[in-house]
Amino acid sequence: MKKIGLVGGISWASTLDYYRYLNEGINRQLGGLNFAECLIYSVNFNEFQQFNADYNWDATFELLANAAQNLKKAGAEAIVLCANTAHIVADRVAENVGLPLIHITTATAKAVNKRGLKKIGLIGTSYTMELDFYKDKLIENGLTPIVPESQDDRDYIEDILRNELGRGIINPETKKKYLKIIEELINRGAEGIILGCTEIPLLIQQQDVSVPVFDTTKIHVEAAVNFALS
Repeated sequence: MKKIGLVGGISWASTLDYYRYLNEGINRQLGGLNFAECLIYSVNFNEFQQFNADYNWDATFELLANAAQNLKKAGAEAIVLCANTAHIVADRVAENVGLPLIHITTATAKAVNKRGLKKIGLIGTSYTMELDFYKDKLIENGLTPIVPESQDDRDYIEDILRNELGRGIINPETKKKYLKIIEELINRGAEGIILGCTEIPLLIQQQDVSVPVFDTTKIHVEAAVNFALS
């Protein structure tokens, strides 16, 4: 089994799910008392958020590359960045650390294509929805991503991710608003919805939505499990 290095803390709430799903995934494959060989480097979420807010991608890169290098020194054989937004600098981190990096957007695009969908709704941080790094990767894989049209809606999603979900706070009123935004994407032709932030599955599940939902946390972890056992 290969050792997986998890760059977590972005946020700690979703890193818990990464650790749990990784161990459950290995155990489903191998049974018995077999669980994942993994390492976690948890960064300071406040630093990550501040660098992103300043659009200081060099600082974001240095923060995550330092974490990845420490995981490599500790014996990790692949890197998992435990956040969609972190993939703004994923290619730079992979080049810097010299290890395979299991890319969340590539894994998600494969999962969407497997379902035969083309037009896909995307919600996540403002960076994921508004910058090109995520949407371009989906387009490269034959998909047509759409994001909420309203700036107010995109700002609301971002605010909740930072001030509620990133702190592990679950609010029923927030869920209603998120579902309203998702319904608007479906009305615009979205055949499925990518939960493009690893905190959103804390709030939204498949049973809440009328079209296929793609939980990027679970998809990313499944790709990590497959790598660990390859």
